[in-house]
Amino acid sequence: MSQEIGFDRQKYIKMQSEHIAERRRNIAGDNGRLYLEMGGKLFDDFHASRVLPGFTPDNKIAMLRELKDEIEILVCLNGKDLQRQKVRADLGITYEDDVLRLIDVFREGGFLVKNVVMTQLEDDNAIALAFMERLERLGLKVARHRTIVGYPSNTKLVLSEDGFGRNDYVELERDLIVVTAPGPGSGKLATCLSQVYHDHKRGINSGYAKFETFPIWNLPLEHPVNLAYEAATADLDDLNLIDPYHLAAYGQQVTSYNRDMETFPLLKTMLDQLTGQSPYQSPTDMGVNMAGHCISDDEVCQRAARQEIIRRYYKALVDEAKEGLDGEVSGRIAMVMAKAGTSTYERKVVGPALEVEQATGQPGSAIELHDGAIIKGKTSPLLGCSAAMLLNALKYLAEIDPKIDLLSRESIAPIQTLKTEHLGSRNPRLHTDEVLIALSVSAGNDPLARAALGKLKELEGCNVHTTTILGSVDEGIFRNLGILVTSEPKFQRKRLYRKH
Repeated sequence: MSQEIGFDRQKYIKMQSEHIAERRRNIAGDNGRLYLEMGGKLFDDFHASRVLPGFTPDNKIAMLRELKDEIEILVCLNGKDLQRQKVRADLGITYEDDVLRLIDVFREGGFLVKNVVMTQLEDDNAIALAFMERLERLGLKVARHRTIVGYPSNTKLVLSEDGFGRNDYVELERDLIVVTAPGPGSGKLATCLSQVYHDHKRGINSGYAKFETFPIWNLPLEHPVNLAYEAATADLDDLNLIDPYHLAAYGQQVTSYNRDMETFPLLKTMLDQLTGQSPYQSPTDMGVNMAGHCISDDEVCQRAARQEIIRRYYKALVDEAKEGLDGEVSGRIAMVMAKAGTSTYERKVVGPALEVEQATGQPGSAIELHDGAIIKGKTSPLLGCSAAMLLNALKYLAEIDPKIDLLSRESIAPIQTLKTEHLGSRNPRLHTDEVLIALSVSAGNDPLARAALGKLKELEGCNVHTTTILGSVDEGIFRNLGILVTSEPKFQRKRLYRKH
């Protein structure tokens, strides 16, 4: 059975590209420049693809390809995020590495990208300064943007030579500038406004618009899709709000969020001062977002969004357990779950995984396949519960008798010997990567193994729950397979030191 679809991808690409072109004409005219702030991930928006089934992770970049020859990409990176060694959780890489990855992918797709902006840069930030030097050695131009005390509320200071005036100006080649970043809080809006400020000083007509998928302005404030965004940004303490400026200007209730409310007065004041009149009466006016018009099945999207909220809750619990943090973030997401009218019980794999652990006294796992079947995995001397569950699921999909061992004890034993006697591992059980390699080797001569291996793609988008925190190897395999995993916030063994 295929995954449910609740979003019209092709309609979105067409509507969004047309709307961006129209906004550019209306704001910047034929000879002006438009800075388009891109919220969320640009070409691998996994959050959007999870809560809007049918929205593929590359939807945004597919839309921008319609305008590729007119676009220049500008990448922002917050210097403070480098100090914090911030990591993209969905990819498991640092923001520094993600900036390099982003630039490579943009260039491979034929997009022009030559500039990076380091925002909130302080002179004592040695990590940021070193990364800037590395970028320059790689042939990129790096602009320095300083922390402005009182931003965004102190508009008089921000719109002065002691505010945006201290920032480097980015020399650009094209007039449709897409401003993106590896994650939220990277300074995209401040970069756009700083550029508009410097453009005005140089006599260049320029404007600003925002392409922010979430929250979706024409969905209700507490629609599960918008609540899922609130859960995803709980670490930033973001909140969805009714846009009071839009309500006052048009008498219409639409959904926005707190950071746009905070920065809108600066944006409107700045545009009033620089251009004589702001084209925007509300934060919602700034947006170029057609996603709400492309939902084809609201019930499917609501279900998917509730699952995302629960996943975010478990992720927060696991992160807090790993780092020894308090429950502030998971507490916020628990409140979001309550607003969405859901709980961990709605995640169908949680109960079966816990039942395995209760019955065996060892870690258990469960996966929900697209036809609704729940397949379990238990821990044994040969296999970890995740590896066992993976094999059991593949046997089910390939219609292989569950009593048949796809991997014989004889084929597993040499791998265990290699691990424990030569590679220094104390755990003889096979991880998911080792099981898949063994299955691949067996597939050369065994038609059953070959049939099972051929079903791997059918696991993409399936939900999994494990009763202990996954190791980095299993976590990486599930991520690469597109499997959506949650875990109980506890380790299989109690240790003070752990490799990450």
